[in-house]
Amino acid sequence: MARPLRLEFEGALYHIISRGNARQMIFQADSDYQQFLKILGVVVERYAWLVHAYCLLGNHYHLLVETPRPNLSAGMRQLNGTYAQFFSRRHDRPGHLFQGRFKAYVVDKDSYLLELARYIALNPVQAGLVKYPEKWKWSSYRKTAGYEKGKAFVHEERILSHFSASVRQARKLFVQFVSEGFDKESPLKKATGELLLGSESFVSQFRDWLRGEMPEEIVHRERHAARPSLEELFKDRDRDEGIREAISRWGYRLKEVGAHLGLHYSRVSKIANAKVKAKSKT
Repeated sequence: MARPLRLEFEGALYHIISRGNARQMIFQADSDYQQFLKILGVVVERYAWLVHAYCLLGNHYHLLVETPRPNLSAGMRQLNGTYAQFFSRRHDRPGHLFQGRFKAYVVDKDSYLLELARYIALNPVQAGLVKYPEKWKWSSYRKTAGYEKGKAFVHEERILSHFSASVRQARKLFVQFVSEGFDKESPLKKATGELLLGSESFVSQFRDWLRGEMPEEIVHRERHAARPSLEELFKDRDRDEGIREAISRWGYRLKEVGAHLGLHYSRVSKIANAKVKAKSKT
């Protein structure tokens, strides 16, 4: 059977699951979890991913990732490949660590972002590893709920914005929302065979892409759904820092930034590269 196409586009939201080969353990010690998160942080920085949630368990992991650029496969190759090399050296275990291709559900962010964030947070509870999600330390839940500072690459703001403009109140409501999901079935059961999770109109439009090309209105909508506008990015911010943020984190094109600032795109490129080089020397 032919592999399904990997749908990659700007602004896509994915629920990713990657399992150990033959369901073997991919995390055997705290140092394994720590190293994986370290590698994930590098990947997030390089590919400008937005990680809304994650959970690492013994033989698999979950990520809820948004890609401002269409680079999911490239990032996953680095993430799983680099970690597999580490694991092989650390535990003297040659051979494949991961079970073939990772699963990547393309998600309708308007309908399923919160459900999936809750599902990921409750995974250790459903697996019988802990009684409450905050007891599992290899998850982003503790950061989103406000129990700890957590990893800097976790972009919990998008989830919390659905609950309240007050961060404190949003965290409280998020914890309540998660606690109400203990008896709910996995939202992934609603996904189609093409690993699409969303409303019927959302799914049908992607099926059109599987038969040909992605409809332009979907590309436009998904591309701009998550990231702030250029006006917001450059408000009360140093111009050069704003350029770096717009390009490296949010995936804006050089010409888009240049048009907004009244600069030639080559000038924008020089400023962005100069900031990166300066950072790398510190």
